[in-house]
Amino acid sequence: MFKEPIGATPLDPDELEGLKFRHITTRGQLDELEQANIEQGLQWLARSRMDVLTDAFIRTLHKRLFGDVWKWAGTYRLTEKNIGIDPIHIAVQLRILLDDVRYQAEHNVYPPLEAAARYHHRLVQIHPFPNGNGRHARIAADAFLEKQFGHPPIEWVDGFDLQADNERRKAYIAALRAADGGDYDPLFAFIGVGQR
Repeated sequence: MFKEPIGATPLDPDELEGLKFRHITTRGQLDELEQANIEQGLQWLARSRMDVLTDAFIRTLHKRLFGDVWKWAGTYRLTEKNIGIDPIHIAVQLRILLDDVRYQAEHNVYPPLEAAARYHHRLVQIHPFPNGNGRHARIAADAFLEKQFGHPPIEWVDGFDLQADNERRKAYIAALRAADGGDYDPLFAFIGVGQR
């Protein structure tokens, strides 16, 4: 139904059934609808007092970002994807991640941008939801930066649309794949670690 950009997670037929608007037939239409929902979600986030390092926040954030578009928003995926861990392990691995990130932040294990990059990568690697994981993880990392460190958000897009196929998206996907192999330097360079 939709032509996915490079590195995007394809939706299976059951997940596509969760689309609340049947008139949507192109990726562009879906992106517009999701972007409008994301804008509303960001308004909610600006007012939210939730602890950003909890399972409840992770699920609520996803629902606020995508819940007007997808019935399954805020619900962990139940199917295998081209990326991500086995769905049966999502809740446990997410809890471990959140506990690790909280400890690292409280003990200043990493500088703020590096901590956010590592958090973002691991959240994408877990891939908790059927779709929207990259956007959700970028927003979650920015919320973590702001709430935990009082740090401004990361300049993820640098004037580009990370949902579209372009050089910035390719660099982002390559940086995440390098981090999968333990090399975080491309991800740090992508977000400007050491340049601020």
